[in-house]
Amino acid sequence: MKIILAYSGGLDTSVILRWLKESYRANIVAFCADIGQEEELAGLEEKALKTGASKYVIEDLREEFARDFIFPMFQAGAIYENQYFLGTSIARPLIAKRMVEIARAEKAQAISHGATGKGNDQVRFELTAAALAPELKVIAPWREEHFRKQFPGRRQMIAFAKKNKIPVEASAAKPYSMDRNLLHISFESGVLEDPWFDASSKKMRGMYKLSVALEDAPDEPEQVDLAFENGICVKVNGKKLSPLGVMQTLNKLGGKHGIGRVDIVENRFVGMKSRGVYETPGGAILHFAHRQMETLTMDREVMHLRDSLIPKYSELVYNGFWFSPEREALQALVTETQRNVTGLVRLKLYKGNIIVAGRKSPKSLYDPKIATMEAERSSYDQGDATGFIRLNALRLKVRASRKVKGD
Repeated sequence: MKIILAYSGGLDTSVILRWLKESYRANIVAFCADIGQEEELAGLEEKALKTGASKYVIEDLREEFARDFIFPMFQAGAIYENQYFLGTSIARPLIAKRMVEIARAEKAQAISHGATGKGNDQVRFELTAAALAPELKVIAPWREEHFRKQFPGRRQMIAFAKKNKIPVEASAAKPYSMDRNLLHISFESGVLEDPWFDASSKKMRGMYKLSVALEDAPDEPEQVDLAFENGICVKVNGKKLSPLGVMQTLNKLGGKHGIGRVDIVENRFVGMKSRGVYETPGGAILHFAHRQMETLTMDREVMHLRDSLIPKYSELVYNGFWFSPEREALQALVTETQRNVTGLVRLKLYKGNIIVAGRKSPKSLYDPKIATMEAERSSYDQGDATGFIRLNALRLKVRASRKVKGD
């Protein structure tokens, strides 16, 4: 049997790699998708092979991740429960898509992942596999009873890794889980499972990787200009960049000023609430700037229609339905709404804050001749509002008269 394992080199997938090899007597192909983990990728091939993998495959998917997943999602204005920029959620369908392609190339019978039976990632991996390769078997160790009996908690996994000489970053001194990619880094479990625990305290400073604490951010604001074409950021400070380049540049700028830290309790798709801490410096800037560009260039009713779909779109991404017909249908509408979202947004970054300092566009719908409050230079006749208000007030007056009559 041959199994393609989504391998990060972290505690869970390192233990699972050895466990799969022993339990299924299988050849394990450890697949690592480079989606922006940076230094976390160092030494993974040697580690995977020593842990028991028969083959190690790593692919640089960063540009595809930014271009085909992050940017379309940000065009939709997606943000889950008004707080979460969907950093982990949007990465899983890309990883699973590539796993399926590798499984077919390797003639593997199954794919496997290290997602727990309590989380969302299991759904995201497996819905993608179902949509793209329903013939493949999916092995989810955390949902197998004999695996859970052997590893009832992270302490047992750490001990197993130590016994089998598998180096992992997790330890009793750092008891939390991390997941990093181009869009964000997330922290959960361990000490963070207590929602009263202060993740911004001084003793937790060492946890953060992408951003500085507000106390350590510069005391002067920094200006940044973002140029958009059809809802896509194409330049930062006048320099033309690929989607990957945009994300890398904004991550550095945002991280420098402590932007994009979020500590939330969210509603998982499986039904429970969970606490997560996230760093999304570049994503926070991009989301904010994109919205500013839209306010200038999008028709009111088009904007309101698209905005009404943000919760649904965000849910689809969060719940793992990226490769679903409904998400693709929504994306087609989103693409149409972005046709005129072109122009320049100027921002100031200061101690965790993103402040708009200007926006302009050749396709702007803002007309100062109409909006001005100065004298009667406007092409808008204020007297027209009398009839407008009278017509909109008609049903309210009718209702009020019925109340007076006791109806």
